[in-house]
Amino acid sequence: MLIVLALVAAVAIGLALHFTVPLRPTRGVALAPLLEAAIAAVIYTSLTWLGLAESNPWLWVASILIPAAVTALVILVVSRARAVHDERERARLKIA
Repeated sequence: MLIVLALVAAVAIGLALHFTVPLRPTRGVALAPLLEAAIAAVIYTSLTWLGLAESNPWLWVASILIPAAVTALVILVVSRARAVHDERERARLKIA
């Protein structure tokens, strides 16, 4: 049941990342929290299956820090790709 704590923390960190990473209007508000929670769930589950106990601090460190780093990188790449695509579309359609 402690996985719920990891997932709640992941969603909170994902929301914080959504509001702190630049180019916020180019992505949906649910992307970062959902991605963060999915990665945290996979890492937490994998590490418990590998034998780490829920009292082991490495389980919690990995379940919080790795998803945060991966999510920050992914939403930054997605946001930049969307901004570039939108700019190309504006130029193609001669809007701006």
